[in-house]
Amino acid sequence: MRVPRKAAALQLKTAGESSLLMRILKNWELYIFIAPAFLYFVIFQYGPMYGIQIAFKNFVPSQGITGSEWVGFEHFNRFFHSYYFKDLLWNTFSLSFYELAIGFPLPIIMALAFNEVRNGFFKKSVQTITYAPHFISVVVMAGMVITFLTPSTGVIVKLIELFGIDAPAFLTDPRWFKTVYVLSGVWQSTGWGTIIYLAALSGVDPQLHEAAIVDGASRFKRVLHINLPTIVPTIMILLILNVGNILGIGYEKVLLLQNPLNMDSSDVISTFVYRSGLVSAQYSFSTAVGLFNSVVNALLLITVNKIAKRTSETSLW
Repeated sequence: MRVPRKAAALQLKTAGESSLLMRILKNWELYIFIAPAFLYFVIFQYGPMYGIQIAFKNFVPSQGITGSEWVGFEHFNRFFHSYYFKDLLWNTFSLSFYELAIGFPLPIIMALAFNEVRNGFFKKSVQTITYAPHFISVVVMAGMVITFLTPSTGVIVKLIELFGIDAPAFLTDPRWFKTVYVLSGVWQSTGWGTIIYLAALSGVDPQLHEAAIVDGASRFKRVLHINLPTIVPTIMILLILNVGNILGIGYEKVLLLQNPLNMDSSDVISTFVYRSGLVSAQYSFSTAVGLFNSVVNALLLITVNKIAKRTSETSLW
């Protein structure tokens, strides 16, 4: 007797659900183990996405999200046609690329250097010193930068003046803001960033180095042709993640170092969203700007991931 297609499909679906339920019951401890992380993302990451719709509405808190008037892309058009759109985009992109160009290669170079150090005490001491700034909060770090660069009493300013050079206005000159921001970030995060690369370098087969030594390869050539290719997949993954977050500059540090005199180069999308959303209470407009920021980041992430997959066969998915 021939079983109808719908009945057969229903039987397969029931069998699949039963098999899935059996696997869940069999490994219930693992599901309980991942439940907190799963609930965290559902509640705090995906749940708030419901509020994205206010970017397309004229949100009024007293009327709620559903009761507010639908305005479509009005807020996006307002942002795209504003006089500050190009400046915000340029400041955000230039600051991000500057930070990527300086901050991304340094942990790689430092990790390769640490891996070649044979003096255990010296290696641990230098690692501890370079890791330490990572544990300083952004507020304290910004306060230290301002203290060091204050024109009248700053330590760095005084050191420059000892050589008979007039110190530039680091904190007020718009031309120096990006450099101060990037170099302070490098100081704070470079040492910590080496951890991942050092972990990758620990997987290098010692026999490769032994064979290279027999062939007469110098230490530099062994680093260049053995250690560096080993961490290339890790480098590509982190590069994809960094490029995908190119517009995701946090507003905290920028806002702490920002002042009316350096606003021309320090005003980025995140600080603009902060001012328009929290300070000026333009909730719909700031959400639209933030959504634009997130969409561009997502497109960059997908694009770079595809390029990396085609060129080096390394990708996030």
